[in-house]
Formats: sequence, C-alpha cells, structure tokens
Amino acid sequence: MTATYPSSYYAASANPQPQRPALHDHITADVCVIGAGYTGLSTALHLAERGFSVVVLEASRIGFGASGRNGGQIVHSYSRDMDFIAQHYGQKTANAMGKMAFEGGQIIRRLVKQYDIQCDLKDGGIFAACNPKQLRELEAKKALWEQHGHQQMEMLDAHQVQEYVGTERYTGALLDHSGGHIHPLNLALGEAAAIESMGGRLFEDSPVIDVQQGNPAVVKTARGQVTANFVMVAGNAYLNGLLPKLQQKAMPCGTQVITTAPLSPALQRQLLPGDHCVEDCNYLLDYFRLSGDGRLIYGGGVTYGAREPDKVEALIRPKMLKTFPMLKDVKIDYAWTGNFLLTLMRLPQFGRIGDNVYYAQGYSGHGVTSTHLAGELIASAIQGQAERFDVMASLPQYPFPGGRLMRIPYTAMGAFYYDMRDKLGI
Repeated sequence: MTATYPSSYYAASANPQPQRPALHDHITADVCVIGAGYTGLSTALHLAERGFSVVVLEASRIGFGASGRNGGQIVHSYSRDMDFIAQHYGQKTANAMGKMAFEGGQIIRRLVKQYDIQCDLKDGGIFAACNPKQLRELEAKKALWEQHGHQQMEMLDAHQVQEYVGTERYTGALLDHSGGHIHPLNLALGEAAAIESMGGRLFEDSPVIDVQQGNPAVVKTARGQVTANFVMVAGNAYLNGLLPKLQQKAMPCGTQVITTAPLSPALQRQLLPGDHCVEDCNYLLDYFRLSGDGRLIYGGGVTYGAREPDKVEALIRPKMLKTFPMLKDVKIDYAWTGNFLLTLMRLPQFGRIGDNVYYAQGYSGHGVTSTHLAGELIASAIQGQAERFDVMASLPQYPFPGGRLMRIPYTAMGAFYYDMRDKLGI
C-alpha cells in the first residue's frame, strides 16, 4: 500500500516529485540510512558528497514526519543552551558544542544554494519576549551567543519590535539576522533529489523490520534487505519499536499548526513587515511566519505522548487571535499535527551501537538546524573523523522517570508548572 502525506499546507504546496519505489531486492551499499527525515537526508547527502554509496530506507514518504510538518524556522543552538551545558557537563563540552551551535543554519543555506532547492528560504528570525523577565533572558542569550562567536543579533525594545511584528503583545525581542525560515517539506524533497543526483538510492514504503548487527550489517524490510558496512538510524519519533533501547531514552510529543487562507499584501505587511519568522519565549511557545504565497502559518502547544488532538484549529486559533486579533474573520485552510522527540535533558542523543550502527535523535524542538548538523557529524565519523561526533555522544542519555506508564503525566505536570510561571511572568 502506497503511503501518503498527512493533510497539511506543506503537502498541498509540495514541489513535484517522483514516487520512489519500495525495496524488493537484496542490495549492498557502503551505508544504509534508516529514515528520510532531515537527519537521514543530511547524513546521506554529506556521505554522498564524500563519495560513499548510500541507500536510504523510508517507511512512508520523504519528509513524512516532523521534517515535513514543522514550523519551518531556522533557529540556532539547542533546546538547552551553552550555559546549561556548561553547568551540567563542564565548560569544555559547552565550548565544543558552542562551536557547532550555529552550523546547522549554514549547512541549510549551503545546500539550498548548491543544489538549487526551491523552498522559499527567507532570512531573519525573532525571539519575542512576553514579559520583562523574558526580555532579560534574551539579553543574556545575546551575550552568551556572542561569547561563542555569533554576532548577527540586535535587541529590540517594545516600540522597535512593533516595526517587525504587528502586535502589542511583546515587551521586546531579540532579532537574529542569521535566522530564517523555509518550506520544510520542499527542503527535504530537494535534499532527496540532491542525494539521487550523486547516485544515492532512496526507497519509500520500505519500513525496516530488523537490523542484524555485524560487519557488515544487514538491514531487512518485508521484501528486501541492504547489506552495508555502516548503518545510520534516523527514525526519531517514528522508530515504531525497531530499536526499543533507543525509544526508552526519549518520548514522542505532538505540536499543532494551522495555516490561513492567502492574505492580502497589505495585511501581510501589517502582520510581519519584514517577513521574519517569530517564536515567543514561553515554555509552551507560539511560533509563526508567512508562507511563500502569503499565508500566516501559526503553531504552538505540545501534546505529550503524541496524542492526536481532535480539533487542532480549536487549539491554535485562539493563540493566533491573541497575537493578531485582526485575523478574526480570516479562514483557516489547513490544520495538522506532527510528532517530534523529546529527551529528558532537552539535548539531542547521538551514539553508536556496536562499531558500525550510528544514531541521532531527540532534538526536543530544535530539529531543523540540529538535524543538518547531525548529518555532517555522522558523515565525518563514518569517514574516520569522529572528534565532534564524540562530543555529542558523550552527553548522558537518561530515560524518563516513571517508565512508559508515568513518563507522560510526569512531563505534563512539569510543563504545567513552567507554563504557569510564564503566565505569571516569574
């Protein structure tokens, strides 16, 4: 049965693409990549650029998961910043991760330019403060990022931020000129085409049912198998029981997105005069931007355990109207949800299983850039230059407390606590 994309604005506006076949043969490759989201695509593309023969196995379609459904924002660093990393894992680790924290966005821009990927790439991102406490935290973020070499930022006060975002909701903001936004599914599709242009092979409708470790390893689907010197596991929130030990370390979560009907040019300028993307600083944050054809894409909230909400529009539309009351009569054309993978420490999990099975997962909401960094690090490690990969792999990987039964309510209680702090401004 041929898999189809979930209904979303991104799927409806995707660039034309071929239907990749399912794997029906026994084939060989230097590297077999499991999963055609950003992590797998970035890994495969970086490997193909280095001359490796690569096979990518995707259970559904290219970019089917979070890579094709996210907010489309290029946001630097990690879900936990370098000050947290220094406090918990030491300054040396923080410095090493700081050198990599802004690389993912650079990789995206390089790939878009080099392979002429049509994904509505636009520059500029805004972190918006909802209260004075958050504004002070943004000032600290700016200083922290500057310590790690990132200089393309400026602070905005309450008056200045209204020149960029047409709302009185924000106390101020941090403008990151090197941030930006893209059509996420079209980025994934463009990367897949780039892999194929260098001889890489991609198979859709090919869920992996078994990974037999060894040298070489054997990756099996229902109708075929790949024998490879290396395996890269990039299933993230969609592993579906393939490697239980990996799934015990992280928890799928859902986020919801809506998209309006096309807006008039005047209304677009009223909402976002500079066409920047925006995310606020709340623990359960809102994020929004304009699409390439002038719609407002607005997302927010977290559903722990990846439960599908019955009515995404009913959850997100009130958030949108709190920010932009002038949209009360605007029609919502698309509403959807997608799963990302959350880790206990909100930091990505990199590692090896044996000598030749690599994995990366759990970007905890910062996946657009971190996944592209992951591909570079894993490709370098497979090539024999593992120093930077080993920095990421050295971070402890803790399971959620309470096991499968209690991890969702425990995490939801923690989120409720931080949400109340945001609302009280403390």
